[in-house]
Amino acid sequence: MNFALVMFLLLVFTGAIWLLDRLVLSKRREQGLPEPWWIEYPKSFFPVILIVFLLRSFLVEPFKIPSGSMLPTLLVGDFILVNKFTYGIRLPIVNIKLSDINRPQRGEVMVFRYPENPSLDYIKRVVGLPGDKIEYRNKRLRINGEEVRLAPDGEYNYVETGLNFVAAQRFMEQLGGHPHAILVQREVPSVQLGGVRVFPFRDNCACNDAGFSCTVPQGHYFLMGDNRDSSSDSRYWGFVPDANIVGKAFLIWWNFDNFKRIGQSIK
Repeated sequence: MNFALVMFLLLVFTGAIWLLDRLVLSKRREQGLPEPWWIEYPKSFFPVILIVFLLRSFLVEPFKIPSGSMLPTLLVGDFILVNKFTYGIRLPIVNIKLSDINRPQRGEVMVFRYPENPSLDYIKRVVGLPGDKIEYRNKRLRINGEEVRLAPDGEYNYVETGLNFVAAQRFMEQLGGHPHAILVQREVPSVQLGGVRVFPFRDNCACNDAGFSCTVPQGHYFLMGDNRDSSSDSRYWGFVPDANIVGKAFLIWWNFDNFKRIGQSIK
């Protein structure tokens, strides 16, 4: 369901009732008579819907993390806030950019519309900017020929959907000015070739059992999950165009299972 579209339709409906009553119906109603319910309710909801619509469209929007692809940074069940204006002001629903403010930077956690199905929102970390050459071979990431340093940070065990126990190694990685933890499962290949699809600019990439290399086309970004071996990301479905950007994730505002996570910034 396109929540923004639903909100917009409700806004138009309640706003039309409010305007109709203000310009026409209130003048015809006998003085002292109460408003009919079909006028009172839409008029009451109109300002609330307007405020929520403007906040979600131009300032911040809440999202819930549905999978473990961003472990250990984001847990399943985290409720997060996304800054909608930091990458530019866009018209809601049609997602047309009106103005540029900042460009996505390496290491930022970004919400975007999934290129293969724009009705779905995905969240990953920005790894490659337009023009970058990205290599990921033997579990080591290189950007424009320079290897991204990893610092061992112990082990990380978790249970994924289906009650499968996963034992992973945890490393600290820094992209740009964003230090963060990633998870690696040594026994899993860097790229599972059977999952690589045909996508726009596929010719920019080469992959084999050891990994892949890609040159990011202009106007696009390369994103990966922090849980490197349990993430469907740009290795498999390609680049994220600028038009698909939703915003920058910046805060965990709620988690029903772990109150200590409330208020944590997303690094």
